[in-house]
Amino acid sequence: MTDKFVAAIDQGTTSSRCIIFDRSGAIVGADQREHRQIFPKPGWVEHDAAEIWAKVQAVVAGALVRAGLRAEDLSALGITNQRETTVLWDRATGKPVHNAIVWQDTRTSALCHELAAGVGQDRFRDTTGLPLASYFSGPKAAWLLDNVPGLRARAERGEIAFGTVDSWLIWNLTGGTSGGVHVTDVTNASRTLLMDLETLRWDPAILAALRVPQAMLPEIRSSAEVYGTAVGRLAGVPVAAALGDQQAAVFGQACYDTGTAKNTYGTGSFLLLNTGTRPVASKNGLITTVGYRIGEQAPVYCLEGSIAVTGALVQWFRDQLGIIRGTDEIEALAASVDDNGGAYIVPAFSGLFAPYWRSDARGVITGLTRYVTKAHLARAVLEATSWQTREVVDAMFQDSGVRITTLKVDGGMTANSLLMQHQADVLGVPVIRPKVSETTCLGAAYAAGLATGVWSDLDELRAHWQRDAQWSPRMESQVREREYGNWRKAVERSLGWHEEGGR
Repeated sequence: MTDKFVAAIDQGTTSSRCIIFDRSGAIVGADQREHRQIFPKPGWVEHDAAEIWAKVQAVVAGALVRAGLRAEDLSALGITNQRETTVLWDRATGKPVHNAIVWQDTRTSALCHELAAGVGQDRFRDTTGLPLASYFSGPKAAWLLDNVPGLRARAERGEIAFGTVDSWLIWNLTGGTSGGVHVTDVTNASRTLLMDLETLRWDPAILAALRVPQAMLPEIRSSAEVYGTAVGRLAGVPVAAALGDQQAAVFGQACYDTGTAKNTYGTGSFLLLNTGTRPVASKNGLITTVGYRIGEQAPVYCLEGSIAVTGALVQWFRDQLGIIRGTDEIEALAASVDDNGGAYIVPAFSGLFAPYWRSDARGVITGLTRYVTKAHLARAVLEATSWQTREVVDAMFQDSGVRITTLKVDGGMTANSLLMQHQADVLGVPVIRPKVSETTCLGAAYAAGLATGVWSDLDELRAHWQRDAQWSPRMESQVREREYGNWRKAVERSLGWHEEGGR
């Protein structure tokens, strides 16, 4: 057939999706299914990796049915995934040895504190671009090796495989115990705290410090190349791309030029700024990460501000407080009042990520008076996302000297016009949403299509990007800075709440 189609699997924190795109970048079929969130202890978050693999197979089948296509109609498959979430599995049986430890999980805080003793949180930052934090997957792997009986010895013998979710899926897609390919890409590897950003290889000194055997690690590859051929439901389809979800959104938003930036609003929010082919070290609480690498081309780097809780705060407002029945109700409730009534919510449920990296922080609601209603709190919930994003944008300017003039946005929360207007107001720049909002999947599809000749180059992909909506700032500058000052005071009150061994 003359049409070319590319599938993308997006394995996220709360669900798995498969979307099939045509050559113009339009969606022709999609399916999505949620998986369980497992909370064994306060601060611990786990997923069942076997359940995730089952859900992925189901959404692939569903997307093909909805598109009216068969596997042989697909030119390539790309993968994008929740990053840092860590899976260890038995190479012989294909079974995970423990639930996956999710990126939000804080159980490795004590280990990171020990590793930082005497040298500080930036012990490995010059090599990896990352601070020592429970966020990253290397310490999670070390925790599993220390806490699952007999696992360390098995790992040293090469019986155990380590991977972020991309590795787990690629291994299963390409055969699993029958010849599955054990690889990861540079974007996911750059989030382990184990890879040298310059050489794009596992760093032996850091592996030794964390006591992580190299025998369990995947091979590091580029973000866009054919890793292997799928078996099963997708038999014969080249598995040709992998990118961490936020880097995939950079790719799908066509942020290919130095100085372009995007923010993805999901469970958390992640703002990435393209800094070109040399990594920019952060002195202001950001992460230096690999943005993408196409085949043998030079890698492209980004500064990233990782915000742990944004969309998850709306879910908390719905599920734990019961103030709304559905997340789509929050905009109307928040819009029923003119402002937040003086209330601010800092959602440090698992500490604060960028630009603070404070695992001792916990969530607070400040500024409460009897005047404050549930509508004011709804507004404070939404505004927490905007203010956290403002802090990251300020840090990016301090590190790079680049002042963003627009912000491209994607993710589920961009459907909330009140939030997007407030985001434009507190940044003082236009906020732009693309026509194809599924930019994470689109980025994985673009990378896979580049690797297999569906698309020729980045210029062709740039031409696909189209604007859907734009919000321009309306807030007066003195109001903006006054409100920002109140937010910063609220953040100060969230610090110092948690002590190791406490709740």
